[in-house]
Amino acid sequence: MVIRFTYALAATACAGFFMKKRLPQNLSGPNLFSALHEEKIFKSSPLSVRMRPQTLEDYVGQRHILGEGKLLTRAIEADRLSSIILYGPPGSGKTTLAHCISRKTQTAFERINAVASNVEELRKILLASQNRRATTGGKTILFIDEIHRFNKAQQEVLMPDLEDGHVILIGATVFNPFFSLVSPLLSRSLIFELKPLTAEDILTLLERALKDQERGLGELKIETEPSALKFLADICDGDARKALNALDVGCLTTKPDSAGAVHFTLAVAEESIQKKQVNYDSDGDAHYDTISAFIKSMRGSDPDAALYWLAKMLYAGEDPRFIARRICICAAEDVGNADPQALVLSSAALQVSEFVGLPEARIPLAQAAVYVACAPKSNAAYLGIERALEDVKQKKTQDVPVSLKDASYPGAKTLGRGQGYQYAHDYENHYVKQDYLPQKSQYYQPSDLGYEKKIKAWLEQLSSQKLT
Repeated sequence: MVIRFTYALAATACAGFFMKKRLPQNLSGPNLFSALHEEKIFKSSPLSVRMRPQTLEDYVGQRHILGEGKLLTRAIEADRLSSIILYGPPGSGKTTLAHCISRKTQTAFERINAVASNVEELRKILLASQNRRATTGGKTILFIDEIHRFNKAQQEVLMPDLEDGHVILIGATVFNPFFSLVSPLLSRSLIFELKPLTAEDILTLLERALKDQERGLGELKIETEPSALKFLADICDGDARKALNALDVGCLTTKPDSAGAVHFTLAVAEESIQKKQVNYDSDGDAHYDTISAFIKSMRGSDPDAALYWLAKMLYAGEDPRFIARRICICAAEDVGNADPQALVLSSAALQVSEFVGLPEARIPLAQAAVYVACAPKSNAAYLGIERALEDVKQKKTQDVPVSLKDASYPGAKTLGRGQGYQYAHDYENHYVKQDYLPQKSQYYQPSDLGYEKKIKAWLEQLSSQKLT
């Protein structure tokens, strides 16, 4: 019995040592069997999960908020962290950063996903945080992934505990928090925007995964082509998760050669990642930022930039009718009468896009976008209607002159309607000078560009005539 007991203790101690060495800190279990179970789960997890940095020192990217002397860095180092919102595209490291902060500050860490959570679960966590602070003085970080999914009532549940300091909130979202979160929550939080990782950042993570024998692919004999890793780093669009998982799939599904080596070639990399996933959403920042860049490129007379942003939207699955409507608006607002044909062509592109659909719709859309981009620009008509609207809103409304009033109905002449009106086509050049506004204002001020130059000259010629 003594021998068996001693052997068991030794075995347990060895196993414990093995697990402590092999597993990340958060996977260390209270007993051998749970630890083995957790190791099995961990080993079967995606490479992006296994390679998640455990410390801030290992964290890659986001130097604009984590560099030396930066506010977030100072707050973490001084253990004076307040509630923060991490805002950025998928795969930029929001969840990883939250875990690293927790380990650095030695605080209790609670994680929930706003999609699967409810108010009851949230209240339990907040109560536990209150108790922890009251009994041990310990702090609690509450990490809420996809916090934009919380409705207004759920967000407001957090307010009392945030104000009293019972919990430190770290919220993660891919949507602009200024549009998706309530004002009281924003006022109590610091907002940090995470950028898509650079190709160099992604390459660092891929190389780290290939070397790591405990969490990565280092136990395998893998020979990689530099062009394959560079391809993944470039094509993943700043998403580390996508790049790492593509590397994982490619290496684990490629048959080794006779020497047991897995060759991760460019062809394997291309097959592993399949279609490139661009950072684009149907109703978030990427959507509005891209269409904004598209319109501004056409307005700025850069056809190449316009075609690029058009291509990005089409590739990401944007509705071609939405794109066509934006081109029409740009043609009217930014080209205007400098080239009236721009609006005609844009309207035709909209109709054709609806008729033929994708992929052929890309051709008339490209034609219209290039035409609008290359056309001479004038926003005189747009500014004119804005000036007129402002006068209607701010000044006394002008009455229609009697001469311009409708005189087509019986009894109109008895009321004096239309009296004194001069029919323009009865005069030379089909023009006669008369008052069409009681108080004359110049709203339309044509430019000297394109066809509008001719319009300006014609209007100046007409204005020189005397009132009859």
